[in-house]
Amino acid sequence: MRKPSLQLFDWKVAAFVCVLVLGAATVGFSQGPGEAAAFVNSGPGHVIGIAFDGRIVGNLDKSVAFYKALGFVPVVEGVNSSWRNDEVMNRIHGTKGVESRMAKFTLNSNISGKPFTLYLREFRGIKRRNAASGNAWDPGMCHIDLTVPDVDLLWAQLKSAGMLRPRSWGGNLVPLPGETKGSMAYIQDPDGMDVEIVNQRAAAPATGTRPARPADPPGFNHVGLVIGDAEKAKAFYGGLLGERLPANTMPWASGDFLDSAIGGHGNILRMFNGTFPEAADTNARMRFELVEFQNRKKAVAPHSITDIGASYVGFEVSGLDALFARLKGAGVTIVSDGIVTMTGGYRVVLVRDLDTGAFVELFERPAK
Repeated sequence: MRKPSLQLFDWKVAAFVCVLVLGAATVGFSQGPGEAAAFVNSGPGHVIGIAFDGRIVGNLDKSVAFYKALGFVPVVEGVNSSWRNDEVMNRIHGTKGVESRMAKFTLNSNISGKPFTLYLREFRGIKRRNAASGNAWDPGMCHIDLTVPDVDLLWAQLKSAGMLRPRSWGGNLVPLPGETKGSMAYIQDPDGMDVEIVNQRAAAPATGTRPARPADPPGFNHVGLVIGDAEKAKAFYGGLLGERLPANTMPWASGDFLDSAIGGHGNILRMFNGTFPEAADTNARMRFELVEFQNRKKAVAPHSITDIGASYVGFEVSGLDALFARLKGAGVTIVSDGIVTMTGGYRVVLVRDLDTGAFVELFERPAK
């Protein structure tokens, strides 16, 4: 494989790092002539915003301890974490007679400062495989990204508790290009699902060419998904759900920095760094990162929403019936038993995207 020239490599890495570390810069991002318009962004049946991420775990107690160690705050009020054969949830998941239990967490978005939700769910009474026992670059793998106030302290705490499972080269934090001190890495949760941690960027004083910059706030930064076919992924997330995608695609990039963070060698990748509004604050935009690896294409192994390591992303919508009809008309696979009404009036549908079959939950609040 031909390595890019030093000049080209440095430019690509700089672009990658800018996106990786400065994701909060998407706040207030407005669509201009250089950006691709989403096909669906208003009117009947549109996404209001990204609301949560969900992960299917093998042992809820172990996973709860891990995510608490990352700084997620458990939500107790109104949450039933006992084992239940919940008919409504089974209709949403397309299962029958299956018991499950769940935990709910929040962590403030480092973009809006509003709480972003993480759901963990464990199933029993059904045969399950581990859908996340692969590499960070496998199509269908999902990661969440956290900006943390002290990455060295978090690293030490996870290691001391026996919870540290780094993907990075040598099991160490990775320095950003031009730096010598490690400040980011991919780590795995107890089931092999990826969490990207990046140290909080310090405040910087004004210079002759740049105004003063406040410290990057800690919190939940973005969701990322490894895709297989860029056009299929963009058609689903952009064309059907209204993700705002840039018109100019990042060039293919490679190099030690990109490999060291995820523990690979020889990766060639590009990212489509689109955004959705945050459901909790539609004036803020959270990145939904589509990552394509040029040289890691492979079929996604069949898996169910009940499998360990499966993940899903939740979007609040307006006009669920119209959006549901549009999704069915586009040939989207529907997992749930149609639109399911939950206790309290929330209406929910679970679907799979058109590319890797990643799970997406769409919900509408009850009418006032």
